[in-house]
Amino acid sequence: MPTQRHAPADHTEPSLFTAGGNPSAAPAAPHPEPSVAPVAPHSEPSSHAPHPQPQAPASASRPQQHTPTSTPYPPATPTGTTPQAAPSSPAPHAEPSTATATATAPAPAPASQEDASPDAVLVRRTMATVAPVADKVTSYFYALLFVRHPDLRPLFPAAMDAQRDRLLKALLTAAEHVDNADVLVPYLQNLGRGHRKYGTRPEHYPAVGECLIGALSRYAESVWDDETEAAWVRTYTTISQVMIDAAAADELRSPAWWYAEVVSHDLRTPDVAVITVRPDQPYPFLAGQYTSLETPWWPRIWRHYSFASAPRSDGLLNFHVKAVPAGWVSNALVHRARPGDVVRLGPPAGSMTVDHTTDSGLLCLGGGTGIAPIKALIEDVAEHGERRSVEVFYGARTDHDLYDIDTMLRLQQTHPWLSVRAIIDQQAHIQLPDAIREYGPWNEYDAYLSGPPGMIRSGVDALRDVGIPFERIRHDSLEELVAAGS
Repeated sequence: MPTQRHAPADHTEPSLFTAGGNPSAAPAAPHPEPSVAPVAPHSEPSSHAPHPQPQAPASASRPQQHTPTSTPYPPATPTGTTPQAAPSSPAPHAEPSTATATATAPAPAPASQEDASPDAVLVRRTMATVAPVADKVTSYFYALLFVRHPDLRPLFPAAMDAQRDRLLKALLTAAEHVDNADVLVPYLQNLGRGHRKYGTRPEHYPAVGECLIGALSRYAESVWDDETEAAWVRTYTTISQVMIDAAAADELRSPAWWYAEVVSHDLRTPDVAVITVRPDQPYPFLAGQYTSLETPWWPRIWRHYSFASAPRSDGLLNFHVKAVPAGWVSNALVHRARPGDVVRLGPPAGSMTVDHTTDSGLLCLGGGTGIAPIKALIEDVAEHGERRSVEVFYGARTDHDLYDIDTMLRLQQTHPWLSVRAIIDQQAHIQLPDAIREYGPWNEYDAYLSGPPGMIRSGVDALRDVGIPFERIRHDSLEELVAAGS
C-alpha cells in the first residue's frame, strides 16, 4: 500500500540491506521468537567456524552512485519551477517484479529434491538445519558484518530492530530458488536496482557473502563441510552477480533516487493525509505501481506507497498515507510533513497495472487507503479513451474510513462505464468478499485488490470462488504487506 502500500502498517522495502521478500510468495523458513539478545556489533563474536571469502563477482566497470551517510536534503524547488512531465510509458526499471507485486498465479515452487541441482540440495539442507535457530543466525551474521566491515554500518538504518531478520530471509529466499531462473532473476534484478539508493557498490557484495557463510557454517555445523561451503559460494556469487549487473544497467537509465518537494498536504481524517509531491526530474511510472519513500526525519528508513493517480502532465505525484501505531515514516508524513519539505523517492515498481491490449473489464477491490491505486487505474483507463467496464468495491469499517468517497463518486458521474459501491462493515450485513459473490458474473473481468492483508486474502478466495483464475488476479505481495515496519 502506498498508499501505504496498502497495509495497516508501514512496510520496509525488500532489500538485502533493509528488508526481505519472497519471490514466490511461499513462506520462507520460520523465524521463531528470539531466544537470545542480538550480538552486540561492537565486539567480535567468537567462532570456531571457518571464514571463507566468496569469490568477488566480476563487477561492473562503472562505480555505483554512493549515498552519503547523512543524506543532504536540498532546499525545496523554487515556486514555479516545474519539472518536465513524466512520460506515461513505463520506466525501463519498472518491469513486473515477482518480489513485490502482482501476482496472481503462484510462482513455480523450488525444484523437488529429485530434480534439484547438487548445489541446490546442499543449500536447502543448510536452510532446513538453521531454520529453528534463524534468530541466532541473524544476530551472528550482523555481528560479523559490522565488526569485520564497519564501513558498511552506515548503509543500514540506525535502529535495526524492525529489520534484523529480513536481510537473512532475503538471502535465503534467493538461495532457495537458485534452480528457478524464472522466479529468481526478476526478483534479484529488482533488488539490485533498489540497492542503488542505499549507496550499495559491487565491492560490498563479497563482504556480505563472507559473513553470511560465516554465520551459516557456525549454526549448520552438523551438515557443513567443504562441499556445502563451495555450493554456497557458487550460489551467492550467482545471486550477487545478477544484482550487480541489474544495478549497473539501471544506472545508465535513471538516477538512484529522486528528490521530491511536498507541494500540498491535505489531512482528510486525523490519521489519513493526501500528499502531493513534485519530483526534481521526470519520474516515469505506471498507474497501479508504487514507490519507496524516505523522509528527512528518518534517514535510511524507506516505506512503500502507491501512486494515487495516473501519470500527470504536470509531473506531480499523489500518495494517500495512513498513520499507524509505531509507524515512523507514516506518522512523519501525516503529522509532520508540510509543503516545502523534501523527501526522497526510489524507483517505481510493481505490476498491478492495466493491460491495454485487452478489453476485459476491471473488478477492483480497495480497502482503506488501498483505494489510492484503484483510483489511479480508473484514471488510466479514462486517459486511454477506453469504455471498458470498471466495477469498484470500496471497503471500509466505518463511514469515517471512506475518506475518498466523494472523489470516487465524482469519477462515477464523469464516466458511465464506472460503477462504485461502498461496503461499510458496520452498516452492512455482509462483508466485502461476500458482496463480490452477490454481484457479477465476473468471468470476463481482471481483478485488482489493494488493502489490508486480511482483505486481500479473503478477497482472493472470493474471486476464486466465482471463477476468476489466479492469473487474472493482481495484488501486492502478502508477505510484504504483513512485514511490519516501525
